[in-house]
Amino acid sequence: MPRTRGWLAAAAACLVFLPDAAPAGRPAFAAPNPTSLCTAPTGPPVPVTPTTVDTIGQAYRCLLDHYVTGPSLDDRVLLTGAFAGLAQELARRRLDRPDATAPALHGDRDGDWTAFRAAYRRLTDRLPADPQVRQAVAAATLTGLLAGLHDDHVGWIHPVLPPRYQPGQAYGLGFTTSPLTLVAATAPGVALPPLFIASVLGGPAAARGLRPGDVIAAVDGAPPFVDGVPSPGAITLLSQQYPRADPLRLTMHRPATGRAWTVTLTPALYSPAPAATTPVTARVVAGHIADVRLAAFAPGAADQVRTAVADLRRSTGPLRGLVLDLRGNAGGAPSEVARLLGGFAHGRTWSYDCDAADSCTPNRTDDTLPLLNLPLVVLTDRSCASACDAFSAAVKDLRLGTLVGTRTAGIVSGPANGYLLDDNSLLRIPARHQKGAAGEIVDGIGVPPDLQIPLTAHDLSTGRDPDLAAALTLLPH
Repeated sequence: MPRTRGWLAAAAACLVFLPDAAPAGRPAFAAPNPTSLCTAPTGPPVPVTPTTVDTIGQAYRCLLDHYVTGPSLDDRVLLTGAFAGLAQELARRRLDRPDATAPALHGDRDGDWTAFRAAYRRLTDRLPADPQVRQAVAAATLTGLLAGLHDDHVGWIHPVLPPRYQPGQAYGLGFTTSPLTLVAATAPGVALPPLFIASVLGGPAAARGLRPGDVIAAVDGAPPFVDGVPSPGAITLLSQQYPRADPLRLTMHRPATGRAWTVTLTPALYSPAPAATTPVTARVVAGHIADVRLAAFAPGAADQVRTAVADLRRSTGPLRGLVLDLRGNAGGAPSEVARLLGGFAHGRTWSYDCDAADSCTPNRTDDTLPLLNLPLVVLTDRSCASACDAFSAAVKDLRLGTLVGTRTAGIVSGPANGYLLDDNSLLRIPARHQKGAAGEIVDGIGVPPDLQIPLTAHDLSTGRDPDLAAALTLLPH
């Protein structure tokens, strides 16, 4: 049976393409001065506080100062999106008002912010005192501020951890899906039905006996796909974040047996199974082929892959090839991409980071370690995103190996830097946009495999892995 697909940190860090990023899901660092404007992160994590209009103002200024097109950006794009988010949240909560109309904006950054701030305060001062309602309205406003950029690497993280949370624990339903729910939410156009369980991490899903390959036919009675497009409501329900703790009713189908049933799961705090927290797993298949799964380009991941290959060589003898399984890999640090590519080629440019004027800086392979000297096949899927997109594009452009599986997610706008706001939340902003080694745009498009072989729910449910089987035919026997 295919090994566990997806790693807990990969799911949590989905689409985070930060240099040497800590797993997302909580602020990576604490701000030394909470009143500073858009500070670089340093120090240990600290709890988040309520998001205020001043926090939204920090995000506004931070985007204008640091986003790739910030200097020339029309501020009205940001503030119109912010007010749209505010108005939609008020309507959703049945708190809409006759005077909830957007202020006049004229393209003057300071004047427009002053007008927006006054309108926001006028409306939110009349909200119920419930802190959850006020936080939800502020969050919708800040999220709307970012939405107008249509950039998959602009993001905002304001997590609230459950009581009694300990490092290494997770909160949710205890499984990942194919495609990843965060990929479906960020780039719904790349997601194809059906939605099925890719891996069981532990917690509620394990307790109720769910298995990889089980198809999610309905979420609280609603299908997860409508006309082939992910349902935002269903995807949001599956992407459980604390403090939600409402039971979720899932209609399931198991392809291996034909069983259909309904299961009720309540999101909870749990300790994932050890296999779910291991970024690199390795084994020898077909007698002399290294099959290495890399679940995320987390800090140190490239060296872990190298170590795994070296350990297999010591324990089993010479290897004739390497299958690098990147299915479900949601990205990570660009430095790890460069370092891992350095195992297959030296002195090469693997991508370019470009500014608004299309002036580009080459990214080079890390040549500090020796080559692995192994033929390479890379397994990809639609949940291979961000740094995984970039690695796959480099393998294809530089002809370092063969890609097998399906097209990658195409969620690789550019490496994002993290900035802390005064509520200790984290804003992600790319200062450059990325192109592949051949100068091509991968963002929004993805990388097509050399050999197209989708891994289906039926395959996973019955323990088949046609991608791996095909990869083995491409390597020396």
